[in-house]
Amino acid sequence: MEIINSLGRRKASTARVHLSAGKGVITVNGKEAKEYFPLVIQQFKLAQPFKLTSTEGQFDVAVSVEGGGTTGQVDAVRLGIARALVKHNAELKPALKKEGLMTRDPRAVERKKFGKKKARKSFQFSKR
Repeated sequence: MEIINSLGRRKASTARVHLSAGKGVITVNGKEAKEYFPLVIQQFKLAQPFKLTSTEGQFDVAVSVEGGGTTGQVDAVRLGIARALVKHNAELKPALKKEGLMTRDPRAVERKKFGKKKARKSFQFSKR
């Protein structure tokens, strides 16, 4: 099996995922996934596409992720893994789509407007 490349994005994060046949090793930016994403919920999100498609331990994943924080990065990696699995086997798509893993989350930080403190928060108003 050749290497399958895919892309995942979330907020300001972009993840390039390289999926190949292997023993289930996930490396993120040259580190082991458990070292890069230490929280249990983040590790669960990384393993979710493999658990839903029952392909745990069949693929090695090498990820290059940049931008944003850890939450955006882990969601970008999860989308990239899901897209790579669908490129490998199109029959896995309905299971992943049902759980919402094939959809790119469009929510991002709203820009700050002039005359305001933040995007929507105004300065304190004094009537008199």
